[in-house]
Amino acid sequence: MLRVLRKFWRDQRGIAMIFVAIMFPVLIGFALLAIDMSRANGLHNDLQKGVDALALATAAELDGRTDSIDRANHAAATLVSNQTKFSTLGDHAIALTDVTITYLTGIPASDSIALTAQGVDANGVTWASSDGKAVSFSLVTVNASGLAAGAGAFETIFPASFIGSKDTIDIQPQAVAGFVQSICETVPIFMCNPFETSDPLTSKTIQQAFASGQTYSREFQILKSDGNAWNPGNFGLLDNSMDSLRDAIAMGTAGTCYNRNAITTKTGVTLGQVNAGLNTRFAIYSNSLNKYDKDWRYRPSVNVRKGSKSTGPACNKYAPVTDNSALPLPSGANYGTPNPGMSDPIGTQGFWTAYWQANHKQPYSNPVPSKTNPTGDKTKPASRYDIYRYEIDKGLVGDQSLNPTKEVGTPLCYKGTSPALTDSPDRRLLNMAIVDCIANTGKIKGHSQIRPDGYASVFVNTPIAKSDNSKDDEDASAAEKPISLEIVDVDGGFANNTLVDKAFRNEAQLYR
Repeated sequence: MLRVLRKFWRDQRGIAMIFVAIMFPVLIGFALLAIDMSRANGLHNDLQKGVDALALATAAELDGRTDSIDRANHAAATLVSNQTKFSTLGDHAIALTDVTITYLTGIPASDSIALTAQGVDANGVTWASSDGKAVSFSLVTVNASGLAAGAGAFETIFPASFIGSKDTIDIQPQAVAGFVQSICETVPIFMCNPFETSDPLTSKTIQQAFASGQTYSREFQILKSDGNAWNPGNFGLLDNSMDSLRDAIAMGTAGTCYNRNAITTKTGVTLGQVNAGLNTRFAIYSNSLNKYDKDWRYRPSVNVRKGSKSTGPACNKYAPVTDNSALPLPSGANYGTPNPGMSDPIGTQGFWTAYWQANHKQPYSNPVPSKTNPTGDKTKPASRYDIYRYEIDKGLVGDQSLNPTKEVGTPLCYKGTSPALTDSPDRRLLNMAIVDCIANTGKIKGHSQIRPDGYASVFVNTPIAKSDNSKDDEDASAAEKPISLEIVDVDGGFANNTLVDKAFRNEAQLYR
């Protein structure tokens, strides 16, 4: 018997089956873990794509208006209504209850600083806000228990409960997207906010002033600052990608796009270049630009009436006539008193009597409608831009003014033939940044980045003249007169929306 037992003990036949029997559960366990990890990775990728899309959709609505969060939430609800199903317990489609959407005013500078679903970073800083005008980022986090077992709750095949763990894994991808708005169709010039004061109680943004009708029909005259003091009535330059400032202003482009919330100032300016560039819009080509009088990029407006001879010497410099046989759009009253940098609004219909009689040779008996008044009050006298547009829309551009000038609004000094001139886009409109110069006096000097108060679409009332009209536009020896403008529209929720719709580019981009 002992010999039989010894022989059995020494017998190695079938030992492989014993090891296989022992290792089989281990091998099965590793296989299940590999399958679970693959499934979990697939679910994570699917959920990450979902929260990325949700973050981008909501961030795209954060344009700084009061209702931006409401619109973002609506966009989120619309997106998740596309019933995409995920591999969770049961047959369930992701819903808004499965995620937490938090709107932020900013994000930590480093991606290594984590954010909770409530918008609090690892350093305890709270970035979350419910102010639609302040937020610009959307944070989307998958909830740990949004569904029956969590939106990212993944049920494993591996029976982890046998080893004291749980049979689900929480997968919580997160995404952060931000709203970016830029303007590309603008000249590299900024204008000091004429409604800014040193007293916060009386200071207004350009959007507030526009919405209340305070900009309507006022003439704004702006001059380059001496570089030491920046006040309403001044303008300066912005950094740009153009070789020539003159050409940038003539063509209406900075050669780059500006972020709505950050622009960079540029030092040094030759006023002659600014004037020469702007005056091409009136078919006035200075000596250095007369070779471009056939170039479409330097084309004038379809209406260049300016109270000057239409041809001859008037083709290379602006010399207003003095006998009232032709009149430019008239200046406003009480310029600079009490409002620096601007005139009073046009007060009566009689403001246009002399202009109409001289240029159209008939009484101003049927007042032009005030179409662009942002308050909606059409009983006010027409603005300069309203008159200019009326002349175009009613076919009055070719009307000849009184003798001996006989000016017409047709741009006779432009020699280009193809394509035909068009008022879309309107060449006497410019998009321009508005800056709170009093608040940013220290930053404007030099190559500095500042936040603009907003952007305005401005109408150039008249060409820019020199104190000595015998000098060429780019001759720095003659003193410059101010640039005369009217504000036609602004950005923001209280505007006429012509500037935002046509000029701004709204984009959302992922940051995390």
